[in-house]
Amino acid sequence: MSNQVQTTKVVTGKIRMSYVNIFKPKAMNEGQEPKYSMSILIPKTDKVTLGKIKKAIEAAKQTGISSWGGKIPANLRIPLRDGDAERPEDEAYAGHYFINANSLQKPGIVDRDCVEILDPTEVYSGCYGRASINFFPYNSNGNRGIGCGLQNVQKLADGESLGGARASAESDFGDDFEDEDDLLG
Repeated sequence: MSNQVQTTKVVTGKIRMSYVNIFKPKAMNEGQEPKYSMSILIPKTDKVTLGKIKKAIEAAKQTGISSWGGKIPANLRIPLRDGDAERPEDEAYAGHYFINANSLQKPGIVDRDCVEILDPTEVYSGCYGRASINFFPYNSNGNRGIGCGLQNVQKLADGESLGGARASAESDFGDDFEDEDDLLG
């Protein structure tokens, strides 16, 4: 018989990254504390990762009982959300669950070989990777729920940018420039 302690930490399987803000903290609204953040898109077919997340959320609920007056609130906010139901207009979220994770501390960011990534253009909305996340209970200003902390990010593969296609400066300005209205000359 195992005395395994349920953990609130999860290392995901392969996910897609959206709203990637992991190199520099950003405040979501004016006056809020800047945070590192990312939306984690989990394929609905990844039953292993989804199972780990559900267990970790349950463990976080048990941890939160004492701060919620001794019981789990009926209207508890949960971070695992259905992309088909909540973002039907966004093709990237189709067939996925998603979690918005954030942190006050910069996450570790590595490539497939666990080498640190320093170039912010390497990890972007649309690329694929894994994330280590931690679930925790909160009780703030009448809002009670389970939050998700972002710990580390691993990039596994490139993907189509979710921010739209962007041309390089070289392709935009690479042609010879001829100024028909040379104002200086």
